[in-house]
Amino acid sequence: MIIIQLNINNKGPFNFILDTGVGLMLITDPKLVDSINIVSKRTLKISGIGEGDAYEAYVTSALNVQIHGLVSYDVASAILKTDHFGLSNYAGIPIHGLLGYEFFNNLAVKIDFSDSTLSVSRPVNMKLFRKANKIPLTIEDRKPYIHTKILYADGAKTDNKLILDLGAGHSLSLENAIETHGLPEKFVRANLGVGLTGPVNGFLSRIKEIDIGKFKIKDVITSFPEGEQYKSLSIKRDGNLGIGILKRFSVIIDYPDSALYLKQGTNFKAPFEHDMSGLEYYSAGTEFNHIIISRVEPGSPGDAVGLEKDDEILAINLKPVAKMTLEQIDSIFKSQPDRSLLLEIYHDNKKDDVILTLKRRI
Repeated sequence: MIIIQLNINNKGPFNFILDTGVGLMLITDPKLVDSINIVSKRTLKISGIGEGDAYEAYVTSALNVQIHGLVSYDVASAILKTDHFGLSNYAGIPIHGLLGYEFFNNLAVKIDFSDSTLSVSRPVNMKLFRKANKIPLTIEDRKPYIHTKILYADGAKTDNKLILDLGAGHSLSLENAIETHGLPEKFVRANLGVGLTGPVNGFLSRIKEIDIGKFKIKDVITSFPEGEQYKSLSIKRDGNLGIGILKRFSVIIDYPDSALYLKQGTNFKAPFEHDMSGLEYYSAGTEFNHIIISRVEPGSPGDAVGLEKDDEILAINLKPVAKMTLEQIDSIFKSQPDRSLLLEIYHDNKKDDVILTLKRRI
């Protein structure tokens, strides 16, 4: 995720995820009602993707949002009455909300993933990449869409309208593919993330290729969500393109000129890998330094060594996880098939050591 610091009404700083997948600025931490002096208590229902009911949120009074070098006035926003996302637990640091359309609508935004820098300017002043590929972008209901071609495992090649979603941690999600193409031969069931109204469940597998402009990206790990929630969306689409693909490029997003510019990054050809442990986990505690297992995939390496939901991972190869980021832990668990890891686990009120051997599952 791309996380930036900002102030609201001269209070802060707060950590917000930069998310092109949201139209309205959304404050997910209810405690900000008091800290930024929000007096309006008018409520609305926020609906979206996920296996649950719509959430209630307060409509805020117009906000002034300050980011280093930028000030936006009279920004519309909503603040959840209850933090249903738990984004801090999955980021490993406090997260206070999501910032989308209000940040992008008048600016050209350049993202360089290689050195973690973000640059903004008026579109006319943005210095474009040399040899960048320009891809048309449409803005519908405050969200950006692009067209791609996808080659499925069954040999079918289709045109697909995808939302450009910086807030999605996956590489690619295809929302109607199970009905039309079925699942590829190798897949795993997984929790695919958290939508606006709860968890999104489905399957993970691979597609043969996605074509984005002139770029052809092969063997992409892809989410195949299940459920009917996508059929009620106001804008018809086939899925979304997430940061797992976008971070392989240097990117310029230009809403005013309806353009996306991509330049191949240094890790463009790196293989797509998924977790090889079968473990899903989150960070807990006031310092987010406790790693708690939330799910173990049946038949996976984690299941084979007896790990269970609510077990705590204390150390990996003798290194305490409290000294590691979630990204570093993720990288270890998707690093190499047949790699053996020594895990120190807190289970049933005692510590155990287990040797977990990674296995590529898709």
